[in-house]
Amino acid sequence: MSRRFVTDLKDGEIVDDVFLVSDKQLRANRNAALYLSVDLRDKTGMINGRMWNVSEDSCSGVQSGGYVRARGKVQLFQGTLQLILTHCDPVSAVSVDPVDFEQISSVKIDQLMEKLRSVLLGFENSHLRTLMECFLVDEALMHGLAETPAGVKAHHAYPGGLLEHLVTLLDSAEKICAVYAELDVELLQSGVFLHDIGKVRELSCESGFNYTDEGQLLGHLMIGVEMLTEKIRRVTELTNEPFPQELEWRLKHMILSHHGTYEFGSPRLPMTPEAVTLHMIDNLDAKLHEFHRAINDDPNSGSHWTLYIPRLDRKIFKGTK
Repeated sequence: MSRRFVTDLKDGEIVDDVFLVSDKQLRANRNAALYLSVDLRDKTGMINGRMWNVSEDSCSGVQSGGYVRARGKVQLFQGTLQLILTHCDPVSAVSVDPVDFEQISSVKIDQLMEKLRSVLLGFENSHLRTLMECFLVDEALMHGLAETPAGVKAHHAYPGGLLEHLVTLLDSAEKICAVYAELDVELLQSGVFLHDIGKVRELSCESGFNYTDEGQLLGHLMIGVEMLTEKIRRVTELTNEPFPQELEWRLKHMILSHHGTYEFGSPRLPMTPEAVTLHMIDNLDAKLHEFHRAINDDPNSGSHWTLYIPRLDRKIFKGTK
């Protein structure tokens, strides 16, 4: 029997399939009894599974980044589908077809990487081009970039998602600069590449998507600034001339301000034209990706509306077709 993917699941359906565990937590209910909460993922999406009255020992084999055979019943709760589990048993990765869990192909990853290199190495500004070269020749960094998601649960939350996000923004930056000619396109595209580069060290992809200790303590904004400082030092060594101070400030400012507001974690508000543009297109791509994914993954195919999405605080209109 062929497997049932997350997007195929319906309220009341019985499930017996293998999923990737992207997050595992043991929690206590009001009576202090433990229950298991797991985010179960395949290539089409994610569903939260819960199993009541468990112990630490009974769940010890379930690990983030591992595979499990999940058995239970799909239930609609407060507008969201969840899986009430009766069994959640570890499964060897050897017995799993990885294609069922890949949300972006290795071929597309190669194409995205080639597009990234083409744009960044085509800069006319020699300081920016050399800086980009120092990042691109860092094989460990580029390998990490090819595997890192843009987020753990929100937009582009799959291996290679960050790379896809960056390449989309590079294209958006080029197009918007054709309309607003006063913007510095190479500065903006440099900011696009750098703004989330710290996520390569903030997030761990070895066992699901989790935050590293460094990521928890510092966050990708601070890490990104540190990485930029390291590469600027390398540029200075290679060229035997100082990197322009104001250009360094502008690049670091884009990293630190791209969340846009203090309430969303920006140490600084955008204070240059390129910085505010970066914030706007970054937010646009993230929101559009969430909207399209919510529409495509919505389990209620007969409705013109998605289920209520707590993260977005709304339903989304899918249309009448």
